[in-house]
Amino acid sequence: MTLTPIVAIYLLWIAWVVSWFAAGRWTNAPAKQLPRRRERAHLLVTAAGLLVVFAPANRLVLWSPSEATGWLLFALAAVSFGFCWWARIVMGRLWAPLVSRTADHRIIDSGPFGIVRHPIYTGLIGAALATAAARGQATALIGVALAAFGFWVKARLEEAFLRDQLGAEAYDAYARRVPMLIPFGPR
Repeated sequence: MTLTPIVAIYLLWIAWVVSWFAAGRWTNAPAKQLPRRRERAHLLVTAAGLLVVFAPANRLVLWSPSEATGWLLFALAAVSFGFCWWARIVMGRLWAPLVSRTADHRIIDSGPFGIVRHPIYTGLIGAALATAAARGQATALIGVALAAFGFWVKARLEEAFLRDQLGAEAYDAYARRVPMLIPFGPR
Protein backbone atom coordinates (compact mmCIF):
# COMPACT_ATOMS: atom_id res chain seq x y z
CA MET A 1 0.00 0.00 0.00
CA THR A 2 1.32 3.42 -0.97
CA LEU A 3 1.20 6.15 1.63
CA THR A 4 -0.87 8.88 0.03
CA PRO A 5 -1.75 12.15 1.75
CA ILE A 6 -5.34 11.05 2.41
CA VAL A 7 -4.18 7.73 3.92
CA ALA A 8 -1.71 9.66 6.08
CA ILE A 9 -4.53 11.96 7.24
CA TYR A 10 -6.68 8.94 8.13
CA LEU A 11 -3.75 7.51 10.11
CA LEU A 12 -3.50 10.83 11.99
CA TRP A 13 -7.18 10.56 12.92
CA ILE A 14 -6.67 7.00 14.17
CA ALA A 15 -3.62 8.02 16.21
CA TRP A 16 -5.50 10.97 17.68
CA VAL A 17 -8.58 8.90 18.64
CA VAL A 18 -6.48 6.13 20.22
CA SER A 19 -4.25 8.56 22.14
CA TRP A 20 -7.21 10.73 23.23
CA PHE A 21 -9.12 7.77 24.66
CA ALA A 22 -5.97 6.35 26.25
CA ALA A 23 -5.48 9.68 28.05
CA GLY A 24 -9.12 9.65 29.18
CA ARG A 25 -8.14 8.48 32.65
CA TRP A 26 -5.98 11.56 33.09
CA THR A 27 -8.74 13.69 34.59
CA ASN A 28 -10.15 14.67 37.96
CA ALA A 29 -13.59 13.49 38.99
CA PRO A 30 -16.30 16.03 38.24
CA ALA A 31 -17.72 17.99 41.17
CA LYS A 32 -20.69 19.07 39.06
CA GLN A 33 -21.81 17.98 35.59
CA LEU A 34 -24.32 19.23 33.04
CA PRO A 35 -27.16 16.68 32.76
CA ARG A 36 -26.31 14.25 29.96
CA ARG A 37 -29.66 14.79 28.25
CA ARG A 38 -28.56 18.41 27.60
CA GLU A 39 -25.55 17.12 25.63
CA ARG A 40 -27.29 14.60 23.36
CA ALA A 41 -28.16 16.98 20.53
CA HIS A 42 -24.67 18.36 20.01
CA LEU A 43 -23.13 14.92 20.33
CA LEU A 44 -25.43 13.55 17.63
CA VAL A 45 -24.83 16.49 15.26
CA THR A 46 -21.05 16.42 15.79
CA ALA A 47 -20.80 12.65 15.36
CA ALA A 48 -23.02 12.72 12.26
CA GLY A 49 -20.90 15.51 10.78
CA LEU A 50 -17.63 13.66 11.37
CA LEU A 51 -19.09 10.46 9.91
CA VAL A 52 -20.13 12.36 6.78
CA VAL A 53 -16.58 13.76 6.46
CA PHE A 54 -15.39 10.14 6.15
CA ALA A 55 -18.34 8.79 4.14
CA PRO A 56 -17.39 6.63 1.16
CA ALA A 57 -16.57 8.39 -2.10
CA ASN A 58 -19.45 9.73 -4.14
CA ARG A 59 -20.00 11.52 -7.43
CA LEU A 60 -20.01 14.99 -5.91
CA VAL A 61 -16.27 15.50 -6.33
CA LEU A 62 -15.53 19.21 -6.42
CA TRP A 63 -11.77 18.95 -6.94
CA SER A 64 -8.88 16.52 -6.78
CA PRO A 65 -5.99 18.04 -4.87
CA SER A 66 -2.49 17.53 -6.21
CA GLU A 67 -0.13 15.40 -4.17
CA ALA A 68 1.70 18.52 -2.94
CA THR A 69 -1.60 20.08 -1.85
CA GLY A 70 -2.55 16.81 -0.19
CA TRP A 71 0.63 16.85 1.88
CA LEU A 72 -0.02 20.49 2.85
CA LEU A 73 -3.48 19.43 4.03
CA PHE A 74 -1.86 16.56 5.96
CA ALA A 75 0.38 19.17 7.65
CA LEU A 76 -2.70 21.27 8.49
CA ALA A 77 -4.38 18.24 10.04
CA ALA A 78 -1.24 17.42 12.04
CA VAL A 79 -0.98 21.01 13.32
CA SER A 80 -4.69 20.94 14.19
CA PHE A 81 -4.29 17.74 16.23
CA GLY A 82 -1.19 19.26 17.85
CA PHE A 83 -3.31 22.26 18.86
CA CYS A 84 -5.83 19.85 20.48
CA TRP A 85 -3.08 18.09 22.41
CA TRP A 86 -1.47 21.38 23.47
CA ALA A 87 -4.83 22.41 24.96
CA ARG A 88 -5.28 19.03 26.64
CA ILE A 89 -1.83 19.23 28.22
CA VAL A 90 -2.39 22.82 29.42
CA MET A 91 -5.76 21.79 30.95
CA GLY A 92 -4.18 18.81 32.65
CA ARG A 93 -6.54 17.01 34.98
CA LEU A 94 -9.25 19.69 34.55
CA TRP A 95 -10.17 18.21 31.14
CA ALA A 96 -13.34 16.11 30.96
CA PRO A 97 -15.15 14.57 27.99
CA LEU A 98 -18.50 16.04 29.04
CA VAL A 99 -19.40 19.52 30.24
CA SER A 100 -18.41 19.51 33.90
CA ARG A 101 -16.48 21.27 36.64
CA THR A 102 -13.89 19.69 38.91
CA ALA A 103 -13.33 20.73 42.54
CA ASP A 104 -10.33 22.89 41.64
CA HIS A 105 -11.65 24.18 38.31
CA ARG A 106 -10.58 27.63 37.13
CA ILE A 107 -10.46 29.68 33.96
CA ILE A 108 -7.36 28.85 31.95
CA ASP A 109 -6.25 31.67 29.68
CA SER A 110 -2.70 30.63 28.88
CA GLY A 111 -1.27 28.72 25.93
CA PRO A 112 -3.92 27.86 23.33
CA PHE A 113 -6.62 29.23 25.67
CA GLY A 114 -5.16 32.68 25.07
CA ILE A 115 -5.83 32.21 21.33
CA VAL A 116 -9.36 30.73 21.47
CA ARG A 117 -11.60 29.76 24.38
CA HIS A 118 -12.19 26.25 22.96
CA PRO A 119 -8.93 25.15 21.31
CA ILE A 120 -9.80 21.45 21.27
CA TYR A 121 -12.91 22.13 19.19
CA THR A 122 -10.96 24.54 16.99
CA GLY A 123 -8.31 21.87 16.39
CA LEU A 124 -10.87 19.21 15.54
CA ILE A 125 -12.68 21.54 13.14
CA GLY A 126 -9.32 22.33 11.49
CA ALA A 127 -8.48 18.62 11.13
CA ALA A 128 -11.95 17.89 9.73
CA LEU A 129 -11.62 20.76 7.26
CA ALA A 130 -8.19 19.53 6.12
CA THR A 131 -9.63 16.03 5.68
CA ALA A 132 -12.61 17.29 3.69
CA ALA A 133 -10.38 19.46 1.49
CA ALA A 134 -8.10 16.47 0.82
CA ARG A 135 -11.14 14.40 -0.18
CA GLY A 136 -12.49 17.18 -2.40
CA GLN A 137 -16.10 16.11 -1.99
CA ALA A 138 -19.16 18.22 -1.33
CA THR A 139 -20.51 15.77 1.24
CA ALA A 140 -17.28 15.98 3.25
CA LEU A 141 -17.62 19.77 3.38
CA ILE A 142 -21.24 19.40 4.55
CA GLY A 143 -19.92 17.06 7.24
CA VAL A 144 -17.44 19.72 8.41
CA ALA A 145 -20.27 22.27 8.61
CA LEU A 146 -22.36 19.85 10.71
CA ALA A 147 -19.46 19.00 13.01
CA ALA A 148 -18.53 22.68 13.41
CA PHE A 149 -22.14 23.48 14.30
CA GLY A 150 -22.12 20.66 16.88
CA PHE A 151 -18.90 21.98 18.44
CA TRP A 152 -20.35 25.51 18.48
CA VAL A 153 -23.45 24.24 20.32
CA LYS A 154 -21.26 22.39 22.84
CA ALA A 155 -19.08 25.48 23.32
CA ARG A 156 -22.19 27.57 24.05
CA LEU A 157 -23.44 24.99 26.58
CA GLU A 158 -20.03 24.80 28.18
CA GLU A 159 -19.72 28.58 28.42
CA ALA A 160 -23.14 28.99 30.04
CA PHE A 161 -22.26 26.23 32.52
CA LEU A 162 -18.82 27.67 33.34
CA ARG A 163 -20.20 31.21 33.59
CA ASP A 164 -22.65 29.91 36.21
CA GLN A 165 -20.08 27.75 38.02
CA LEU A 166 -17.02 30.04 37.94
CA GLY A 167 -18.70 33.43 38.04
CA ALA A 168 -20.13 35.53 35.25
CA GLU A 169 -17.80 38.46 35.84
CA ALA A 170 -14.61 36.41 35.54
CA TYR A 171 -15.82 34.36 32.57
CA ASP A 172 -17.22 37.38 30.73
CA ALA A 173 -13.90 39.22 31.14
CA TYR A 174 -12.14 36.21 29.56
CA ALA A 175 -14.73 36.06 26.75
CA ARG A 176 -14.16 39.75 25.96
CA ARG A 177 -10.41 39.13 25.55
CA VAL A 178 -10.38 35.82 23.66
CA PRO A 179 -12.51 34.67 20.67
CA MET A 180 -14.60 31.52 21.00
CA LEU A 181 -13.48 29.25 18.13
CA ILE A 182 -11.79 31.28 15.39
CA PRO A 183 -8.32 32.62 16.20
CA PHE A 184 -8.28 36.43 15.93
CA GLY A 185 -12.02 36.25 15.18
CA PRO A 186 -14.98 37.97 16.78
CA ARG A 187 -15.27 37.90 20.52
